[in-house]
Parts: sequence; C-alpha cells; structure tokens
Amino acid sequence: MKTPTHSYDALDLLSSAVIILDAESRVRYANAAAENLFESSFKNLANQKLPALFLNGEELTGIFREAVQHRFADKRLDLTLERAGREALQVHVIVTALDDPHTPVLIELRENVKQLKLDREERLLDQSQLNKELIRNLAHEIKNPLGGIRGAAQLLEFELPERQLKELREYTQVIIKEADRLQTLVDRLLAPHRRPHIVGDVNVHEVCERVRSLIVAEFPVGLTIKRDYDLSVPEFRGDKEQLIQAVLNIAHNAAQALSARIAGGDAQITLQTRVARQVTLAKIRYRLALDLHIIDNGPGIPPEIQDRIFYPLVSGREGGSGLGLTLAQTFVQQHMGVIECESRPGCTDFRILIPLP
Repeated sequence: MKTPTHSYDALDLLSSAVIILDAESRVRYANAAAENLFESSFKNLANQKLPALFLNGEELTGIFREAVQHRFADKRLDLTLERAGREALQVHVIVTALDDPHTPVLIELRENVKQLKLDREERLLDQSQLNKELIRNLAHEIKNPLGGIRGAAQLLEFELPERQLKELREYTQVIIKEADRLQTLVDRLLAPHRRPHIVGDVNVHEVCERVRSLIVAEFPVGLTIKRDYDLSVPEFRGDKEQLIQAVLNIAHNAAQALSARIAGGDAQITLQTRVARQVTLAKIRYRLALDLHIIDNGPGIPPEIQDRIFYPLVSGREGGSGLGLTLAQTFVQQHMGVIECESRPGCTDFRILIPLP
C-alpha cells in the first residue's frame, strides 16, 4: 500500500483504525476510526511514541523497526494490546512500509470481533456452569432447614395456649408463609435441573405465538406486539415447553420494563425470526442457526447490571426475583444455543441463537 505524503483525507473514510508514524515511531497521523479505537483525539495522540500507546507493545515496536529497515512490504498478525485502565484490544494488525522517509510506517488495526465474541461466549458458558453449581448447592442447603423451620412453627402453633392462640397465631403464620415463599423460590431454582428434557419437533413460530398470546392476555391495553417472522425457518429438535418458558421470561421482563410506555399507549415488543448462516456457538461451527430476537422500546437495562443480567438473583426491577433470565439462559444452553443482549435507552434486543438441522 502506497500512501501519498500530501494528503491522508481518504483514510478517514476507512472503518479500520490507521496511524502513520515517523522514523522515531511518533504518531504523525490518526484517522477518525483510530480516534474511536484509542478513545482519544488526534490532538492527544499526535507525537506520542508507539511504545507509549500500549502496555505490551514490544512485539509491535519490533515489527515497526523491521518496517523502517524495509525488511518487508507489509506484515499481518493478530495481537492483544493492553492499555492502562481500559479493556485490552483484540486486533488484527497490518504494518505497511511506505516509500516516504518522513513517515515510513503505516499501521492498520482492525478489531477482531470474532475473537471477542468467542471469548465472551466462553466466559458466559463458564459463568453459567458456575451459576448452576452454585444454585444447586445453595438450594439444597436452604431446602433442608426450611422444612424444619416450617414444621417447628406448625408444632408451636398447636402447642399455643387457647387464650393466646389468636394473639400469637399471627406470628407463627408469618413464619409458615415466609417458609412457603422461600420454598417456592428454591423450587424455581431447582426446576431446570429436575425437569426431564422432552425432545420433539419444534416450530419456532408456534413458540412465539404462544408467548404472544400469554403477554397480550396479561397486558391487553397499551402494548403492541409486532410479528416479524421469516417463515422459511425450518423445524428443529428441541423441548418446546422449555423454549416457550425461555422466550416468555424475556418477553415478560420486557413488558414489565415498559410500564411507563404502556401507560402512555406506545409500548412495543417485536418478535423477529431469521436464519443465520455459518454461526459459531460454543466453539462449534454450524451451517444454519435460528436467529430469534425479542426487541422492546423500553428504557433499557441499567448499565451497572448489563454484564450481570444472566446471573441468578440479579434484577433491575423493584421486587424482581432475578431468576427469569437465568432460567432462560439455562434452557437455551440445553439446546446448544446462546443468548446475547444489546441494550440502550429506547431499544433492548435479546438475541437467541440455536443450531438448526
């Protein structure tokens, strides 16, 4: 690649980050994409030396020296570049030697989105496995003493003197009711691990229509549920009831988050189906995958919990149990799939990917 020394305007049109360095490795030019990638203006980047941009830039600096010595025309490699106080960059780097003694090296950095996605999915799978173990152990630890507490409260109520029964029964009933509430919570935590996986032919649009009818029945006014179906999506083998529950949990959370818009009459949830091609899920490549989106126009997920929404007992809603998305993730993973989420004010998009035959 030859870059004219008099103008770099065309480089601002590129989506990949480009920096041009002088013979001392100082930044002499950075395009708009580089400013975005480095989260810094060209004014701040100008005259910084290449080693100062990264905490571990030794390899990149070595390649820079080779380029200055014209040992190659261009070199390509994948690097993880660490930055102080910021997330490391997973990038594909192209280092090009230029025929200009004043600015002899051009470096192009392209974010390695595929690697980032794989790393994120791997973290989610590992976290999900830890969550499952935590939930099972915690639920069993709670379940046993809970039965004893409830039983003791009942026996205590039977032993109360007649003259104090009416006055003190109120307290024993609080113990019994709270024990029952906790028992229900524990049962919900253990439900995905107890229920057998019933496999049959699944039509995703039947799943969506079932969820739609349940949401409409609960929120009949002020909420529109839009269908955007690709009818070419084939049937696949799976547990229909589990998938209904997974989609319902997400859609129900969306409807509850839309309470203000429902009151205003402009709340909307979109159920969208597509076929995705050449998809990698849990390091396995699939030719086809179901691409199901549940999109709402609500306020968005609070930024402070966006990275933890699939953790058990994490909820962004007052009084929420924090189990709906955890169970949805468990059910989807049992179908070798993943759930992804992108959220900002006005648009939250949950994406379910499941392999297709």
